[in-house]
Amino acid sequence: MSLIGERVLMRVYLQNADRMPHTPTHERIVAAARNQGLAGATVIRGILGIGYHGVLKQSRWSLVDHAPVIVEIVDTAERVAAFVRGPLDQIMIGGMLTLERAAVMMYRPRSEPQSSGSQPLALANEIHPLSTLPQIQPGAHMTIDQNGVLLRVFIGESDRFEGKPLHEAIVQKTRELGLAGATVLRGSSGFGAHSVVHKSSLLEMSADLPIVIEIVDTQDRIQLLTPHLEKMVREGMITMEYVTILMYRHGQNADASLPPPA
Repeated sequence: MSLIGERVLMRVYLQNADRMPHTPTHERIVAAARNQGLAGATVIRGILGIGYHGVLKQSRWSLVDHAPVIVEIVDTAERVAAFVRGPLDQIMIGGMLTLERAAVMMYRPRSEPQSSGSQPLALANEIHPLSTLPQIQPGAHMTIDQNGVLLRVFIGESDRFEGKPLHEAIVQKTRELGLAGATVLRGSSGFGAHSVVHKSSLLEMSADLPIVIEIVDTQDRIQLLTPHLEKMVREGMITMEYVTILMYRHGQNADASLPPPA
């Protein structure tokens, strides 16, 4: 079966120190996805975030890294649903899981050489939000909310707000408002509104590298944050998309509800 077409992107928000019992949870998820024959999995490491453990921040001095980690998997709705109900439900002890639309334009496994008669890349048709996502019944460890929103805030590492790095100020504001979580990802190269290309270098301690802040919560809670972002982000870009949230709780507090908004 070809992967080209309307598919599902599953994003698992964890922290690097999550282990069950001794292997990092993100490594177990990748291994399970491979065993299940899913198309692929990607691990993205963050530098700052908030989640069910509180503030997560990358550290050079700690033996146990509590920085945020995201695992991304793209496949068919049927395969993703089976993976969520099966291996993933047994592996995850905490964190957040979201499902969103992923229209696959190209998928070329290394084992399949490019065909000279392959179809040209084409954008997918616009569809109703969430209409292509699998319907998964909530289990003992998850509650499902289909009114979820994923915000992505694209800024620069040197951007500041009221004397502190802008990405730290935004994460602090999401925590003050009681949102479910935020993850800060640092790019290694990129350009922004000024069209200046920035790259990471071993010879420089700091560069204006691209920063992406991902914030996931219900639509009502996201709307609490947007007026603050309007004031804080002086240069950059903010995108949004609707997602289905499958909220996994911490193993010791599985029945707790989300913190109330401020």
